[in-house]
Amino acid sequence: MFDLAAIYRISVDQAEIDRAVARIAPATGQAAHADLRLAIACMDLTTLQGDDTEDRVRALCARAKAPLPGDPTLTTAAVCVYHAMVPAARAALSGSQVPVAAVSAGFPHGLSPLSTRIAEIHASVAAGATEIDIVIRRGHALTGDWQALYDEVSAFRAACGTAHMKAIIATGELTDATMIARASTVCMAAGADFIKTSTGMEKVNATLPAGLIMMRAISEWHDQTGTRVGFKPAGGIGTADLALQWLALLRTELGEAWMTPALFRFGASRLLDDIVARLAGD
Repeated sequence: MFDLAAIYRISVDQAEIDRAVARIAPATGQAAHADLRLAIACMDLTTLQGDDTEDRVRALCARAKAPLPGDPTLTTAAVCVYHAMVPAARAALSGSQVPVAAVSAGFPHGLSPLSTRIAEIHASVAAGATEIDIVIRRGHALTGDWQALYDEVSAFRAACGTAHMKAIIATGELTDATMIARASTVCMAAGADFIKTSTGMEKVNATLPAGLIMMRAISEWHDQTGTRVGFKPAGGIGTADLALQWLALLRTELGEAWMTPALFRFGASRLLDDIVARLAGD
């Protein structure tokens, strides 16, 4: 049963979050090299443009299967596309272990009718997406209607079936640290396999402080339930240096158990280029 009272007991000290972020110490040397390879393995290589074509998606899938020149052992974690591009991505990834992820539930704003959002999830799963990135209706969080948010995300969870569901919190549109933590916990209670910072289309996307708030919500959820929920920062992460900061924060807050594509993803369209360039120079 959903414990609404427990959600209202959640409170976050923003100043302490900022102090913790300031203490981040990214890996250097060979450890940084290993972390950058991990970043590639944890990447949801993404194209979400209005001018996407099947040819663009096929090229993206080819890169997902061989993201690092000269290394046939490494792939990205997934390819993330709009619903219309799911069949093309699925065909292009056939024979590989790289899954197709589809953004859904009225992405990026979450304001279409609930029945439409649920139908969109069903359609993407039927088309072959095995991961679904849903977006919450931010108004539920902004008005503190946590029951409505829980009910909606639960309906999305049911529509996903066996597909993994990533719940996009859109942290840049929420007003404070406590709201981010409460929204994260509601989505986990409703069955999210991952919680994700952003659509990549907000004015403010993934930030380290918001990510830390979400990681601590994940840690508390694990302590309470024994369930490990994954974490995905997305939007604005375009450099190897920033990826190393995120991985250092993840290692500090959630530990080595989360340092795997099963529990951590980068939502990225530009990050791969910078990481490949960095690794080529090492």
